[in-house]
Amino acid sequence: MNTKRQYLFIDFEFTMPERHVKMKDFFAEIIEVGIVAVVGDQITEQFSSFVKPLKFPKLTDRCKSFLHITQQQVDTGLSFYELIQKLEGFNKSNLETTIVTWGNMDMKVLRQNCLASGSPFPFQAAELDLSMEYKRFFGDQNQTGLWKAVQEYGKEGTGRHHRALDDALTTYNIFKLVEKDKRYLEKPKPTTIGDRIDFSKFLNEFA
Repeated sequence: MNTKRQYLFIDFEFTMPERHVKMKDFFAEIIEVGIVAVVGDQITEQFSSFVKPLKFPKLTDRCKSFLHITQQQVDTGLSFYELIQKLEGFNKSNLETTIVTWGNMDMKVLRQNCLASGSPFPFQAAELDLSMEYKRFFGDQNQTGLWKAVQEYGKEGTGRHHRALDDALTTYNIFKLVEKDKRYLEKPKPTTIGDRIDFSKFLNEFA
């Protein structure tokens, strides 16, 4: 990794509508954030927090059950505006930043939430969807889930799936594995003695 570059591995968990129940104007809102900041090969910061949704503050039973998040945890979390302030703090004037997520939903929902709340988008950074990178690298036809990708590497995910910081750390771990494989494939093969000597010329000397 380039030491002049900061990588932000980000995962958000979102609200979910109740199944088969129409919720007027519903849209997904961030309720948990996990961030792992990396410069060079060093983790410089880890951040995790619950976030209070603005538009639909009451979690659905489906959301609580799927994510194992309680209403109380969310109620004591950051406000969305505090979250934006925190995210803005990750912009470093001396470092180029790349945001790495698994899939494109995290940044899509963040942009939508910013728009709905009248908040500026907090990042000045390049964005990398690691699931697409993984798909291209391995030639998979379908996008692979985050923890399935880890298992395909013969590893296990960090902590518990669908906890934002654990998923952000797992994304970082896959990123390191993919980068290592890329470097391995880019290495030129060692030359053989046949590559170094033109045997046709060599034999002509003795013809």
